[in-house]
Amino acid sequence: MEIIDQAIHIDLPLQTVYNQWTRVEDFPLFMNGVTEVHQQDCNRVEWQVKLGGKKKTWLAEIIEQEPDACIAWRSTNGVETSGKVVFTSLGMDCTRVHLHLNYTPEGVFEKAAAALGLVKARVVGDLLRFKDFIEGAVVLPDGWRGTIGGHSYSREEMVHTPNSSHPMLKTKHCSPSAQMSFNSVCVE
Repeated sequence: MEIIDQAIHIDLPLQTVYNQWTRVEDFPLFMNGVTEVHQQDCNRVEWQVKLGGKKKTWLAEIIEQEPDACIAWRSTNGVETSGKVVFTSLGMDCTRVHLHLNYTPEGVFEKAAAALGLVKARVVGDLLRFKDFIEGAVVLPDGWRGTIGGHSYSREEMVHTPNSSHPMLKTKHCSPSAQMSFNSVCVE
């Protein structure tokens, strides 16, 4: 099993970053190889990706979700994957996104790619593209604000609560150091 831990700092408020991450249909816009993502219901997401010219599809179950804090998932069929993304406020206009990903490569091509660090490099690239995508947006959409714990959720937790207006993005930086961190240690 491949284990990848990566984090990035994004120059936007926590709620804005979390809201965008919940918009899974946008993942193909910044995740390399992801062709489609469909939210089946509150806690099921269907993924379609193209890896090494090969199309793969799987269903992931969201097993934990706390607004502005974290989202955890595991696959229920197809590709064996699980993980958690944690959102941490680093100030009014800066958010740390930490991604922990477990992935079991299948076949010779995927195992070789993992051994060469190509899977980790793809994840790093995806996080950098997410940063560029969200920081470059003019208007950001609202995200899903519900909570999921275990396999159950209440009707009240599924209510979508849109903001009355969309914030314009700011260009203020949270730190003069580099924004990408590897294995939870910031690179200077």
